[in-house]
Amino acid sequence: MKTNRTVLAVAIASAMALSLSACSNNAGNGNEAGASAPATTETAAAPEATAPAPAAASTATTPAAGSTAMAPTSSGSVAQMITGNVQAGNNWFGGAVYDGKPALAATAALVKAGGGADNFDFSKALVAMLGEKTVNAEVDKLTKQYGADAVHTFVTGMTFAVKDALKRAGEQKIALPPPADLSGTKLAGALVDAGTAPDGTFWSGYMFDKTISHSLHNTVMADIDAGPGQEADATTHKILNQAMYDVAQALGKKDVKLASFH
Repeated sequence: MKTNRTVLAVAIASAMALSLSACSNNAGNGNEAGASAPATTETAAAPEATAPAPAAASTATTPAAGSTAMAPTSSGSVAQMITGNVQAGNNWFGGAVYDGKPALAATAALVKAGGGADNFDFSKALVAMLGEKTVNAEVDKLTKQYGADAVHTFVTGMTFAVKDALKRAGEQKIALPPPADLSGTKLAGALVDAGTAPDGTFWSGYMFDKTISHSLHNTVMADIDAGPGQEADATTHKILNQAMYDVAQALGKKDVKLASFH
């Protein structure tokens, strides 16, 4: 169980690495929740792991900018779900599409909290934000709710997603700005805000859109589908929806709603 907790902590924190950048324009100051870490480098370096080239994982296409999203689809096969959601103007696995410009200052703050770009540790960053007791409790809850196999899929899916996103960002010469002045639960709260759609629901897809852009989010999902697989992609989004809703409740953000796909 100790090993599962450490690995899952890595996975949840990796999601934060993607999501927190969206809140840099609205974030305030927070108290430091962990040991100080070296400053990040300014350019997002590609990880050593090489992700497979994007593949046409489904027949779904990106909705036109400004389209009005309808109720998300969470039934049928994964391919049917993706097609139905995109045709309705949603993200692949539900939730509104965000087409705005992503921000990166809070992502840089998270990287700093985890030890800096060269020595980043996802588990360290997560515990620094939420505390070891909260992290361990969430690991236990998710394992009981979804089972060990699904949690493992979530863990490996998020790890792959973060590495691939950093690689793709590096290929596009996307640079990290100086980190935002965020730490501890202030940083965790900014993460929740990043993924909360206009209807008040936390959606993993909305979070990824805000942090790495909608087009890059779709590229990473295609890479996941060509590697770990489409089912793993769906499971990763589903469990992330639940995990971040739980974080919202723990932080007192009671108005945040749980996504239907969870």
